[in-house]
Amino acid sequence: MAFPKQVRLVEVGPRDGLQNEAEPIATATKLELIDRLGAAGLTHIEAASFVSPKWVPQMADHREVMAGLTRRPGIVYSALTPNLKGLEAALECGVEEVAVFGAASEAFSRKNINCSVAESLERFAPVLARAQEANVRVRGYVSCVLGCPYEGEIAPAKVAEVSKALLEMGCYEISLGDTIGVGTPLKAKRMLEAVSREVPMAKLAAHFHDTYGQALANLYAVLEEGVAVIDSSVAGLGGCPYAKGASGNVASEDVVYLLNGLGIETGIDLDKLAETGSWITQTIGRPNRSKVGVALAAK
Repeated sequence: MAFPKQVRLVEVGPRDGLQNEAEPIATATKLELIDRLGAAGLTHIEAASFVSPKWVPQMADHREVMAGLTRRPGIVYSALTPNLKGLEAALECGVEEVAVFGAASEAFSRKNINCSVAESLERFAPVLARAQEANVRVRGYVSCVLGCPYEGEIAPAKVAEVSKALLEMGCYEISLGDTIGVGTPLKAKRMLEAVSREVPMAKLAAHFHDTYGQALANLYAVLEEGVAVIDSSVAGLGGCPYAKGASGNVASEDVVYLLNGLGIETGIDLDKLAETGSWITQTIGRPNRSKVGVALAAK
């Protein structure tokens, strides 16, 4: 199949990328990161996570972040809302899009959100209903689509089942997450083949972590199949608090470089994006995991 002519990047760095930091990160730093990403051309930025500060203390300032945004025209600033309480708080902050997250692995679901996959979907029903009532779009995440730290291999049919359920509940887009980064291109294609039989390709996104260095190869594989939305994190920030050893998401800079080389439009200024990656990693004292970012900084 042909590559898509355009790809939309969903920048998850401000939320997914910073939630695992041990030291507190200033709200002002988060706000500057979000603004810099917008200035670089990102049109979809996950800005906050309305989860319990007890479980994810780095996201305790979600209200301050959403209220303090300098909103640029044409940019969607979304937030993670795993339950009705989180959604109501997000709605009070004027959020225009939210996300819920499930898993294709029973063990991971219990470790992550303390319930079975079926129970997690039941919990999302009132969240979706309330969001629709408020005219707020909902994005669905499926974790562990290519492997689980507790169960190992995950059947593509299970990923398809959960993805279909989220779509039928009202999610406008389903993001398929290789949470621990164990996938390889052939596995990614087989998983996508199963899911796309239940969910239209135009409603699917790829969210690949780079633990084993396969994220770009996996993205190339699913781009060939028609996926046109990619989740990424500036400088490769992030990880997963429930998946020991999992590294960050694929670096936004590396994805843009790949897409540029394929002649695929993103509307993103790579130099500005790389500058942002250098700035945030220096600010929080973390290594820059973007190979492209490091190479551009050395010029």
